[in-house]
Amino acid sequence: MSGIILYSSAIILLVISFLKDREKTKVALKKAWKSFESILPQILTVMVIVGALLAVLDTQTISRLLGSQSRWMGVVLAAVAGSIAIIPPYVAFPMAALLLREGAGYMQMGAFVSTLMMVGIVTMPVEIKYFGKRLTLLRNVFAFMFSFLVAAAIGLVVG
Repeated sequence: MSGIILYSSAIILLVISFLKDREKTKVALKKAWKSFESILPQILTVMVIVGALLAVLDTQTISRLLGSQSRWMGVVLAAVAGSIAIIPPYVAFPMAALLLREGAGYMQMGAFVSTLMMVGIVTMPVEIKYFGKRLTLLRNVFAFMFSFLVAAAIGLVVG
């Protein structure tokens, strides 16, 4: 229902914008399309990876590896995976929601998403180039440790 409301609102506002200033609306739509084109390959890649992962791993396996029963071992596994993966936030959150529906635990997904956003193992060489080795390592270590605090807080709240 909320999707219908959001899409309807967007269409109504687009029509109002078009009636008010056609040229600005056309320019905005062209910019939006260019942005969509640049984001699409990343989204499709992640969707294919997640789809393949869900095809290979059944609900029981996801629950065993990342479910609430996996406790801190699942949190560590999720944090390591999040530290290595390069997934943009607009894909990470829906993916985490999908994994939650398939049996992953809240603590594990909290660690996964927080390391995904804050830790960058793959991007470390670029970060070292701009910020130096010491600062990069400290930032990544503290961010990794913080993800466990996030997981613990989620575990306390969700139970």
